[in-house]
Amino acid sequence: MPMSTFPNSPRLLKGGIVLIDPTTSAVLRIIALQYNPDTLTRTLQMQAAGGEGDRLEALRLKGPPNESIKLDAEIDATDQLEFPDNNRTTAQLGIFPQLAALETIVYPGSGELQSANALAQAGTLEISPAEAPLTLFVWSKTRILPVRLTDFSITEEAFDAALNPIRAKISLGMRVLSVNDLGFSHKGGNLFMAYLRGKEQLVRLAQGAPLSALGITGIP
Repeated sequence: MPMSTFPNSPRLLKGGIVLIDPTTSAVLRIIALQYNPDTLTRTLQMQAAGGEGDRLEALRLKGPPNESIKLDAEIDATDQLEFPDNNRTTAQLGIFPQLAALETIVYPGSGELQSANALAQAGTLEISPAEAPLTLFVWSKTRILPVRLTDFSITEEAFDAALNPIRAKISLGMRVLSVNDLGFSHKGGNLFMAYLRGKEQLVRLAQGAPLSALGITGIP
C-alpha cells in the first residue's frame, strides 16, 4: 500500500529482503518493498517424529515445522519519479533495475557460470556450486527470517514508449530455513533460533482463557 503523506502520520516501516554474506554476515544488498502488501500468507507444516499410526511417536516432534510464506507486492515507476536520485534512471529504464534486484537473487552470478564452464572444459568431473548469499526476509524487527525463494512470478502491467516496464505485480513464495537446513553454527541458523525464541516470549504475553470459556469446568 502507498505510504501516507500526512505530516503527522507515524513512519511506516517497509518489509523487504536483505542479502548477506553467510560467512562474514556483511550486508550485500537491501531490497525494500515499494509498498507493503495488504496480506501475507504463512503455512506451517508440522514435522511429526513417527509415521501415521505410530502410537509411540504420536506426540513427538522431530524438528521445527516447514514454514512457507507467500505475498504479492507492487512496483510502480510513478512514485519513484518523485525522487530526484531515481528520476533519470527510472525515466530511462522504468522499473527494470528494481525487477533485476529481485530476479538476480535466484540466479548464480555470471562469473560463477563462466568459472564452472571453464572447469568443465578442463575436464573437472564434479563442480560444487559456490554458496549463494543468505537471503533474509525482514518483516519488522521481530521477524528476520532466513529464507529460500521457491516461487517467483512477475506480471508486467504497463510500459513506457520504449517498452520499459513501469508497473508490475510480483508474487513471492519463500520457505523459512531452520536449523534443520542450516545447522546451529550457521548465521541463518542463529537467526532462526532468535525467531523461535521471540515466539516463545510472545506466548508469555498472550492472555490465556479459562476452561469456562469453552463451556467446560474441567478435563474429564
